[in-house]
Amino acid sequence: MTRAENHGDTTQHGEDQGLLAGRTSHDDDGDDNIGNHYQGGESRRVLALNTKLNGGGGGGGGGGEEDQDLTARHNHHDGSGFLGAELEQKTPRTPGRVQFDLTPHVVGVGAGYPRGRASTSSLSSCDQLDMEMEEDADLYHAAAGPGRRGDAHRVPLLTDMEAPSVTVARAWGGGGGDDDGDGDGEGAGAGAGHAATAAAEMARPKSGLRSAFMNMANSIIGAGIIGQPYAMRQAGLVAGTALLVGLTVMVDWTIRLIVINSKLSGTSSFQGTVEHCFGRAGLVAISLAQWVFAFGGMVAFGVIVGDTIPHVLAAVWPELATVPGVGLLTDRRVAIAVFVVGLSYPLTLYRDIAKLARASTFALAGMVIIVVTVLAQGALVPRGERGSLGGPLLVVNGGVFQAIGVISFAFVCHHNSLLIYGSLRKPTIDNFSRVTHLSTGVSMLACLAMALGGFLVFGDRTLGNVLNNFPPDNAMVNVARLAFGLNMLTTLPLEAFVCREVMLTYFWPGEPFRPARHVALSTALVAGAMALSLATCDLGVVFELVGSTSAVAMAYILPPLCYVKLTTRSWRTYVAWGVVCFGVGVMVISVIQAVDKMFNGSESAAQCT
Repeated sequence: MTRAENHGDTTQHGEDQGLLAGRTSHDDDGDDNIGNHYQGGESRRVLALNTKLNGGGGGGGGGGEEDQDLTARHNHHDGSGFLGAELEQKTPRTPGRVQFDLTPHVVGVGAGYPRGRASTSSLSSCDQLDMEMEEDADLYHAAAGPGRRGDAHRVPLLTDMEAPSVTVARAWGGGGGDDDGDGDGEGAGAGAGHAATAAAEMARPKSGLRSAFMNMANSIIGAGIIGQPYAMRQAGLVAGTALLVGLTVMVDWTIRLIVINSKLSGTSSFQGTVEHCFGRAGLVAISLAQWVFAFGGMVAFGVIVGDTIPHVLAAVWPELATVPGVGLLTDRRVAIAVFVVGLSYPLTLYRDIAKLARASTFALAGMVIIVVTVLAQGALVPRGERGSLGGPLLVVNGGVFQAIGVISFAFVCHHNSLLIYGSLRKPTIDNFSRVTHLSTGVSMLACLAMALGGFLVFGDRTLGNVLNNFPPDNAMVNVARLAFGLNMLTTLPLEAFVCREVMLTYFWPGEPFRPARHVALSTALVAGAMALSLATCDLGVVFELVGSTSAVAMAYILPPLCYVKLTTRSWRTYVAWGVVCFGVGVMVISVIQAVDKMFNGSESAAQCT
């Protein structure tokens, strides 16, 4: 770094000298440490006089006449013998002079990084940002500095985003005594309140990678897995297998894209990201899609409970219907009311999605039982009860778009992704990617095993619920039916979490937690879903229509569309556009087919028993 002199020359600073370093003894000009300028050797005489006046008792001699002359000149100015008066009257060489120190400083990256973690930033790093997903490490490299690129995805991001994680009982008993303050004024009281709130947030229970995997896998491997053999029948063996693998990769990408988009937009929710990109219209679209899909799932789970548990109880205990009181459980409506209110409703009252990890573990165990049952019992099915395979069923069948809808309904968990991300004990891109890869990979293997195990046995006879292809007196299949029904009871609260969060974000953004409102919303959601489950046992075309709109919008349209909006043009944005076009095409064709089915009545409605 150089400094221009009056005559246009430059003076080089030594390695050990900064911009504010003193001049050397051979300089013609001199600056004091406040920017005043002295000509020639006057600066040395001022320094000597300053030493004499302030040091008191320094050795005399040498230069006394110069000192007296300089003192006389000071007295001539203001009658004072003090050096300070002379310095105050000196005018800086450049008015408003600003001196820059170009020495790099370690700058903290903000409260979002734990333990006050600081990092070095540079302009060159910022210039390298291209907002692209696979180069997401560059975004962190700008904050992490040189030599830290390998740790880029290990740095927590969006750490202000929390999954609701205080139980109702704890919230009802929580106090706010810290908000009062005691003499430091209103600001101190507010600061204490914020500190108490921050401490409470830090104390919230979090889930590790295993628990997050359980929650996400349970959200994926739900009711949709039972329809995978039917999807294979609709698409054909080769096409169905390719669809399962391809859609798994696509869903894995768009799930992670939701978190990436949230970081790029500086928002902490799926709704916030879409609103940031597309304004109020985007918020309405994503809120409606999330709420409809989640609430439709709640209704479907209630219907499944009514279609499985009563039949299992009747098969296990044939005389149950004659037992007073308890015999009412053989009625589907009573079973729905008892099990939903008794098991699902208490779980929906939690604010912490991490607390559902044990329930999710049980649900995944139930899914394993179902898959094993289909594989084991399918091999024992008599030849006369098997279906035929051949022709289009082995390659590509005519129901490819119906198959896409069934598979997408099974794999869509995008409405839960940020809740699961927020529940991580250490929310980083690496950790969330591990959870996502593992969850979607295991889910794909489970769905593929279920699809092949059912379709290769029943062929063209495969039903939408493959368990219904087995006889009602099969003991192992009845155990699978029971596990499936109980799985729906533990999955229903996950969907209620989403419905509640969507409503809170849309109608009460930024408002503090209110236990009464929390309980009221949870109760209304469970009651509404249960009422629809009691009213019908075959949502058929309605679920198909809802799934082909809300599920496709959340999985294949909105995440890549936001990514295109938030990033610069590159080959990745063209891939995102391709996914958007795929989603729009599937949505349009599926809606046309569903409407045609509704008006033509191609399928008879099921009768509730």
